[in-house]
Amino acid sequence: MATARELMHTGCTCVKSDQTAADAARLMMELNVGALPICGAEDEKIKGMVTDRDLVVNVMAAGEDAMTYTVDRLPQGHLILADANEDIDITIAKMKEHQIHRIPVIDQGRLVGIIALADLSHGMPESVTGELVESIRS
Repeated sequence: MATARELMHTGCTCVKSDQTAADAARLMMELNVGALPICGAEDEKIKGMVTDRDLVVNVMAAGEDAMTYTVDRLPQGHLILADANEDIDITIAKMKEHQIHRIPVIDQGRLVGIIALADLSHGMPESVTGELVESIRS
């Protein structure tokens, strides 16, 4: 069976924890993505994830100033990660259990990629992807 490393999207870009919501939004636009890992400004370790929805709900709709609101202030739940060398079935089980559409992939504590539903749809049988989508949607 495949590993998380084999299906992940490499070249993942982080938004630094001390950058603003406006910085994150610009970066999402430039990269044409809807989510970014948040990495520590000092240690480069992954601290969380920010989505376009987070920016809309927690910054814009809350009346915060996106130019001064730093991403480390966004509410963060328990961060779910995949190990690069774990069997993809384990990664998929994590995504199902935690109802997540994307999962950061780490190797020896460092962010090396991300797996989104689209990555799985290209590398896994349709039945596996369909089951994952259905479980997240429910």
